[in-house]
Amino acid sequence: MPFSMKPLGCDPARVKGMSEKLIVSHYENNYGGAVKRLNLIEEQLARLDHASTPGFVINGLKREELIAMNSMILHEIFFDGLGVESEPSLALKEALARDFGSYERWRSEFIAMGKALAGGSGWRSCPGRRVIASSSINGPRIMRTRSPVACRSSRSTCIGAKAATYVDTFMEAVRWANADRVFSEISAGQSRRRGLRGGLLCLLL
Repeated sequence: MPFSMKPLGCDPARVKGMSEKLIVSHYENNYGGAVKRLNLIEEQLARLDHASTPGFVINGLKREELIAMNSMILHEIFFDGLGVESEPSLALKEALARDFGSYERWRSEFIAMGKALAGGSGWRSCPGRRVIASSSINGPRIMRTRSPVACRSSRSTCIGAKAATYVDTFMEAVRWANADRVFSEISAGQSRRRGLRGGLLCLLL
């Protein structure tokens, strides 16, 4: 069954500090392109005679499938996490404090990791039930089977030398209500249909 684009998970006209035109363009071109690419790869894999296909061909397609799948998933989380300035729930703050010493320390580390990618591209995330910080340049190398608490990516072609300002802008536009809802579901073991496409928050560089 082909993958399809999810509706844009935010109101691009109401995201604090971010251009509506840029968000819509990123949704249609970057996210839409990832979904289209993933479907094309899936079609090629379905047509393969795996018994006679050289290993390097299979490896190449599976590698591209992984990249496209991750791009689709992380973009969905990114858009779902955009909105107006807010604060995380007490439960989520306590989880971050548990794993980082304090919510403020997590926030400081997360921002610093994002700004460290100035001039480049990649993702910043805190995946899983136990909140941890992770960093990946040019996309993660494992399938996103766990729900990121916070993930960041940004295209250097969009923000260039303003990467540090972009990170600050993003932190003021986090729709924590969405992250809180998913965190509650994960904590209660109710993330049934989320599977690979679940996540709390994603920050895009």
